[in-house]
Amino acid sequence: MRVLGIDPGSRFMGYGVVEERRGRLVHVGHGVIKVDPDAPLELRLKELHGALLTAVKLYKPQSVAVEGVFTFRNARSALILGHARGVALLAAAQAGLSVYEYPPARVKRAVGAGGAADKDAVARMVCTFLEVEVLERSDASDALAVAICHLNHGRSAVPVSGAKPSKTRRKSAQAQLADKLTPSYRRPEAR
Repeated sequence: MRVLGIDPGSRFMGYGVVEERRGRLVHVGHGVIKVDPDAPLELRLKELHGALLTAVKLYKPQSVAVEGVFTFRNARSALILGHARGVALLAAAQAGLSVYEYPPARVKRAVGAGGAADKDAVARMVCTFLEVEVLERSDASDALAVAICHLNHGRSAVPVSGAKPSKTRRKSAQAQLADKLTPSYRRPEAR
């Protein structure tokens, strides 16, 4: 099982890919998508979206885990973070991947850092756990922590959509489109 973890942000969006191999969690890759903070929000979101789609194509995850929204004192900051989170959800949906959400405290506990731990403690635990060097930004270590959290809890997790995960193979994009078309346009065997 390979998971793409995402730490949403409108200026820096961290992503991390972790895979479970024979009961062991292995670091596959990570990065931080950096956008121009002075660019209009819509252009930053477009750039984040494109970069996330590239990461999905490159790493081919089987699911996506996103850090949940936490309480903000500034409503504008919460709204902007919500936009960035929406971009992450859209990129995952376009790739046909289920998305799972975990609260920040649960993510921290999943890597053994404690629910009230700071970003440095999470980064140290992630580096130790996955046997990687120090990461350049906490956005990447937070994203890796989200992926680890999903791999530790994923069997009991429910996707953000609330739908139960499907045990059947995903349909191709063409088959999904055919399902949405009116019956007169469907293949004869699908009627």
